Amino acid sequence: MSSPTYDGAVTDTDSALSDVPVIDPALAGRTKKVLLAAPRGFCAGVERAVVTVEKALELYGAPVYVRRQIVHNSHVVAGLERRGAIFVEEADEVPEGSIVVFSAHGVAPSVHEQAAARNLRTIDATCPLVTKVHHEARRFADEGYRILLIGHEGHEEVEGTTGEAPDAITLVDGPSHADEVEIGVDEKVVWLSQTTLSVDETIETVERLRLRLPLLMDPPSDDICYATQNRQLAVKDIAADCDVLIVVGSGNSSNSVRLVEVGLEAGSAKSYRVDSADELDDAWFIDVGTVGLTSGASVPEVLVDGVLAWLADRGWIDVEEVSSAEEHLIFSLPTELRRDIKAAAAVPRDAGR
Repeated sequence: MSSPTYDGAVTDTDSALSDVPVIDPALAGRTKKVLLAAPRGFCAGVERAVVTVEKALELYGAPVYVRRQIVHNSHVVAGLERRGAIFVEEADEVPEGSIVVFSAHGVAPSVHEQAAARNLRTIDATCPLVTKVHHEARRFADEGYRILLIGHEGHEEVEGTTGEAPDAITLVDGPSHADEVEIGVDEKVVWLSQTTLSVDETIETVERLRLRLPLLMDPPSDDICYATQNRQLAVKDIAADCDVLIVVGSGNSSNSVRLVEVGLEAGSAKSYRVDSADELDDAWFIDVGTVGLTSGASVPEVLVDGVLAWLADRGWIDVEEVSSAEEHLIFSLPTELRRDIKAAAAVPRDAGR
């Protein structure tokens, strides 16, 4: 929302001034400051997935098909589309014999089967941390466990994990659904989770489940990914000092939406999610001194820079980065892509001339 403007036709001074935002005198001299949370932005799994599509386009040429959004960020997807990527909902939309990349969120075995039936060349960009959950689901199902999968219904990651053992998995969509779970008296039961959930909400869900299922077994390691946890902890570190928290991320990004919730729960007076600086509203910043800023795990830093520039134009030029953890994890590219890159590099430059 832009500041009020007047065309000169108004002669009633009191009427014109009534439209001007009233600033609380107690806040008038308040220092404008930005607390920039770190870590933020791309995680290792997102970086790997995006680079996978970029390298595939370089190696094979356009078009390269991608099943679903490679990561949940509209700007990343639009950028890849401009380079020749074509995003589809299902494998049966891909022309037979074409190359298709599976997104970072993972796919069910049935999707691999559909791709094979169409003779598609597949590149699996599933985040290795999601793949770990898939392996756990298969193992526990093979061992006769009922698996309680904590996650959001309809999310692509949940669909992929459920597809690994559909007869053994029961979805638990948050604490409010914990009391609805029906488990046989003699069933062995274990819980797994979507990797992008709120840590606190997942803990609450498990505690609610354990009240009814005292023998509920924990997974061998935490399923919520390191990047999700780190970004939530970083928000918690700054939230109480923020008059407003801005989270950069798309609406279909689970981890970005969770950051808004975590910020409010941790003490931020207000919290908003935006795709980019274009969605910021001047009204959100009336009487605001300290602005908190972070971004979801699928957000390129250029979008954060855009928000910082927008804020700087309005007087928030003092920026302090608050770091709660360091991240150095790097995932290698999918095996099939590395193999083809290596093969292409081995071909003499003048071959075929």
